[in-house]
Amino acid sequence: MCEDSELMPSRLPNQSLHELLHRVFGHREFRAHQQKVCEAAAAGRDVLLVMPTGAGKSLCYQLPALARGGVALVISPLIALMEDQAQKLESLGLRVGRVHSGRSRDAARQACRDYLAGTLDFLFIAPERLRVLGFPEMLAKRKPALIAIDEAHCISQWGHDFRPDYRLLGQHLQALRPAPVIALTATATPNVQRDIVAQLELDDAAIFITGFRRENLAVEAIELSKPQRAEFTAKLLADEGARPAIVYAPSRKAAEELATLLNRKFPAKAYHAGLDAGVRERVQREFSSGKLEVVVATIAFGMGVDKANVRTVVHVALPGSVEAYYQEIGRAGRDGQLARTVLLYSFADRKVQEFFLERSYPATGELERVARVLGEDFADVNGLAQRLKMDRETLDRALEKLVTQGVASFDMNGDVRMAEDAALPNKWKQSYDVQVAFRRNQIDRMVAFAEGHTCRMQALVEHFGESDRRGPCGHCDVCRPGAGENAHAPDASEREILRVILKALEGRGQSTRKLFTELALTRERKEFDAWLDGLARAGLIAIANETFTNGDGKEITYRKATIMHEGRTPDDATLATVWIRDMQEGAKTTRKRKKAAAPPVVKTRSARVVERSESRTTVGGYPIDAARPAVVRAKERAVEQPVVEIALNDIQSQLEVKLKDWRKEQARAAGLPSFFIFSDTVLRSIVLTRPKTVGELRDVSGIGPEKLDRFGVAVVELCRA
Repeated sequence: MCEDSELMPSRLPNQSLHELLHRVFGHREFRAHQQKVCEAAAAGRDVLLVMPTGAGKSLCYQLPALARGGVALVISPLIALMEDQAQKLESLGLRVGRVHSGRSRDAARQACRDYLAGTLDFLFIAPERLRVLGFPEMLAKRKPALIAIDEAHCISQWGHDFRPDYRLLGQHLQALRPAPVIALTATATPNVQRDIVAQLELDDAAIFITGFRRENLAVEAIELSKPQRAEFTAKLLADEGARPAIVYAPSRKAAEELATLLNRKFPAKAYHAGLDAGVRERVQREFSSGKLEVVVATIAFGMGVDKANVRTVVHVALPGSVEAYYQEIGRAGRDGQLARTVLLYSFADRKVQEFFLERSYPATGELERVARVLGEDFADVNGLAQRLKMDRETLDRALEKLVTQGVASFDMNGDVRMAEDAALPNKWKQSYDVQVAFRRNQIDRMVAFAEGHTCRMQALVEHFGESDRRGPCGHCDVCRPGAGENAHAPDASEREILRVILKALEGRGQSTRKLFTELALTRERKEFDAWLDGLARAGLIAIANETFTNGDGKEITYRKATIMHEGRTPDDATLATVWIRDMQEGAKTTRKRKKAAAPPVVKTRSARVVERSESRTTVGGYPIDAARPAVVRAKERAVEQPVVEIALNDIQSQLEVKLKDWRKEQARAAGLPSFFIFSDTVLRSIVLTRPKTVGELRDVSGIGPEKLDRFGVAVVELCRA
């Protein structure tokens, strides 16, 4: 270790921040927003810093720590992140110790001795170490100069990467005071920011939320079916200028398959948690050095990766939250040059995310089952798994959630018992249900972002609560809809179609479904939605989700289109600003058919009804192909034929009213639309079958294990009444 006093700033605490910035880190000037943060922390104030990946967060705790003198304690959740930062600090001649599971016992003990002796500048530890008997007491023997908590969103149950061990940090910090605490994260919404401050008990914290606008990122979201995404990605990255690139896949298997396909065209490898640690390290090293051009990874890849020239980040599936998505696209263009991020998604992705959610958050009944076998004495987890006849992975998830809810606790050996002062069942169940509902809301917000019609960067900035009045970014697919390869300018026939849509919206907002049905401009709903999407992106109409309650008290959510001022005079110059997304399948065929067709004839609604009933040879002015697929004909028959409603008797009608009232209460408590609790179809099935036991309710189509556990008893009681 270097002993040059000029490189030992902990022994020179009187140096100014600017002197240390230049002498130790080699920078002559602060980056935007860094100086005020460093000044607050160096002065001894608690700080919450929310700053994007690549914007220089690390310096905001490293520089004040050196200015204050003594040893800084850094709590970080990932070994790769710790090692990356520790190596960089050591390369500057600073003294760094690490205590985590990747270090040998002797190395960890030496780091602790160095900490107590005051010969370190920084000590990095994993949060799990605070569970080790005697370790918090060891830290308290020498008060640190500053405490930095990296990836602080992990402390919040509303954070996208929540970790139970982080939740417990607050109870250990008081013993280490009066050291100031600086909590740092790249992804914290206003809700998470408040939770971090509360959980860490930050005192009069200086809060900095800044830097989320990335001027050099072109953000795109493209609706594309799953089978097409691999080919699209290969084509996108075939251009040498699009590499280096990171491709995020939803699963290990998907990462492996896509990496194999891409590697036939250019150097590409997979990265995921299922690979040997040595393999992961080699892939990361090769990517950082430039030997490897493309990494196809799960969310396991990224923390601690500081490659400045990533030109493209592709998501081949919908992420689980806007926070995770922003953090991942933030790894592009750190060199300040223009970079592209592309999100490929479809409606089916939502189902995948809901599956992941239900896997990560076991049903309440499973948690209760585990909680019942926990005793006052610590027990081996493998023994519990055998006793419960539950696989270890499922049990680990259940125990993790029970620890989070204050029901269970672990010792240093990994054994588990009922927590002291364990939360009452009704209390922890309610808290758990709220957390699951919040996770579902995160999926909703991610879907809303993908389907949004406002500037992508502006939407991201607003999501994180940063005050930013700079307006649209000018780079994304909303600001520059024609820049992508999946959109085209409207031809003559399409301009007429757009005029018809705008005319129909004059003087009133309209349900997009009703608009599609009444105008009958195409048989394909996706094609019609592409026209609406183009109009919305051009600012000629606005599309928003609306809710109303019908005469039966049922809440209906629908998408409503409203004409904007700019859409009231749609001349050719105005319509030239509209770019229409190509349909997922057979885009070229679709374009060819539209060019050959005459502009649609606008008919009254009665005339269209006569046309459909008498001839069925055209729809919206287009000919119907007699040889069209059977599935299309089946869909048309389903639309045309009336749905047969089963009349309810008085008892069933009364039960339906009770169930709807109960559903509305549950939805209101969770802050969700009513159909998130049970759809109308499921509700009607319950009314018709009137199950008297939870077992009978399980047989009702559309009720999965999670909803059975959450709502089963309440629904059965209503049916019995």
